[in-house]
Amino acid sequence: MNITEYFTRISYNGSYKTLDLETLTAIFQHHIRAVPFENLSIHCGETIELDLEPVYDKIVRKKRGGWCMENNHLLSWVLKTLGYDTTIIGAKVYSPEENAYNHHINHLLLKVVLDGKAYIVDGGFGMVYQMWQPMELISGKDQPQVPGIFRFMEDNGIWYLEKIKRKQYNPNQSFSNSNDLEKNACRKIYLFTLEPREIEDFRLQSVYLQTSPDSLFVTKSICSLQTTDGLWALVGWKLTKVKYNYKENMDLVEFTTLTDEEVEKTLKDKFRVMLDHKLIPVNSSRWSMF
Repeated sequence: MNITEYFTRISYNGSYKTLDLETLTAIFQHHIRAVPFENLSIHCGETIELDLEPVYDKIVRKKRGGWCMENNHLLSWVLKTLGYDTTIIGAKVYSPEENAYNHHINHLLLKVVLDGKAYIVDGGFGMVYQMWQPMELISGKDQPQVPGIFRFMEDNGIWYLEKIKRKQYNPNQSFSNSNDLEKNACRKIYLFTLEPREIEDFRLQSVYLQTSPDSLFVTKSICSLQTTDGLWALVGWKLTKVKYNYKENMDLVEFTTLTDEEVEKTLKDKFRVMLDHKLIPVNSSRWSMF
């Protein structure tokens, strides 16, 4: 594994010798715009591995993406290699359909300490809930970013992340009542504590999320990639383009339904993903992605 090879993968040509927030943010933004959030291995007959070397090989050398346990595991190695004070922590993701947080830790994220301040770095949530900048770990403070306003709330050592969303405009009326268009302005994302974790703590959930018929990742094939003004997302056969704040306090959300042949071409053209095995697209659950 080589840090220069990683920087080539994410097209980062900037400085990295100074350990400051500006450099951390620049590396982070290059990562989320180069490495998709995706679970396509599950729908290609492959197993998602969590060990660092297979993750590095998949994302850096094969130019694939990954989910949180891959993206943020790789980012933890990158940041530690550069000298950042980085800790893996675990979160429980909120389900709006069930109006509850998961019972088990099912999301991996990072805490980075810079000049005595703690920040949350999460390059592995994807879709419209992907932060674009490291977030200062402070309770009750609105932290505006291009995707919307994020904030943490803390209660008895438990931290809650939520996002205040803009209104969404979809010019295609056939999708106007889509489950993918959420109406709530404030959306809970996940809760977490600051207890340090190891990758071993995520192995059981990784198996469950890859195999359970109740898992979102089994019932949907997902690929999303952040852009300079929004994101692309492919869920099953549905391609979504989001442009943030295209009008005052409004995001543009456009849906297109693809054929099987168009799915493969779109992965190459929009997400720069080339698969080793045939993808079987899936979108069979009611879970909202937006």
